[in-house]
Amino acid sequence: MTTNVLILCTHNSARSVLAEGMLDAWARRLGRDVRAYSAGSAPVGRVNPLALEALTNAGIDTSAFRSKSWDEFARPDAPRMRIVITVCDSAAREACPYWPGGPVQVHWGYPDPSNAPGDDEARRAAFELTRQAIGYRMLQLLALPLDTLDDDALRARLQEIARR
Repeated sequence: MTTNVLILCTHNSARSVLAEGMLDAWARRLGRDVRAYSAGSAPVGRVNPLALEALTNAGIDTSAFRSKSWDEFARPDAPRMRIVITVCDSAAREACPYWPGGPVQVHWGYPDPSNAPGDDEARRAAFELTRQAIGYRMLQLLALPLDTLDDDALRARLQEIARR
């Protein structure tokens, strides 16, 4: 059975999109039945071009990425999520919609690379470092025995990953 993971960030333009791309890419490469989605509480309607560039440079097809509302995933016909991960502090503090099935929810915070100081090269480096950090955690998630962990054990393991 597919493990669906929803990654949330307020604007769904950078960190959550990087996480969606990295989790899906690693899951395919490792042959894991995991599917990533991303959304935001207040989506800006476009994905940051530097996020798309970082993913493209990592060999990930970005043609289907878009900034979308978390409301899409709270509808009855939406894929049933097993895990919901917030990747920005503001989204972690917001009251989330009801998620059908009561997925495990955790917070893995990352600084917003969109706010990185400096010139374009410095900002590109910030996006790449964020992509790598997110990718590392996604690899750890994929190493878990997702089919055999109950919700409490899964939550504990995901919180442990957040502390690394």
